[in-house]
Amino acid sequence: QVQLVESGGGLVRAGGSLRLSCVASGNIFSINAMGWYRQAPGKQRELVAVRTRGGNTNYADSVKGRFTISRDNAKNSVSLQMSSLNPEDTAVYYCYAESYGLDYWGQGTQVTVSS
Repeated sequence: QVQLVESGGGLVRAGGSLRLSCVASGNIFSINAMGWYRQAPGKQRELVAVRTRGGNTNYADSVKGRFTISRDNAKNSVSLQMSSLNPEDTAVYYCYAESYGLDYWGQGTQVTVSS
């Protein structure tokens, strides 16, 4: 089992920045990928950015050049630096981890971008 606890998020004006952080506990040595997904009202949950233990990174096209994912394997943590935010980025952001083919999720943190 893996537990994920997020922090960060909140309300920001368009063009602003926010940073999300997530710390994993439990069976941390089995974690391969860690990252972030988001779900806007009325939409499906979508990938934002994911980074494997080996350093391979995948970003959604909509956030490339604006968001940066970082991961600290020693601290079992992953962060998402979000810049140039726009109202379309408004969503609940979920920390994600994959371990032995199983997906784990944090409780979610709200990010709201005002125009």
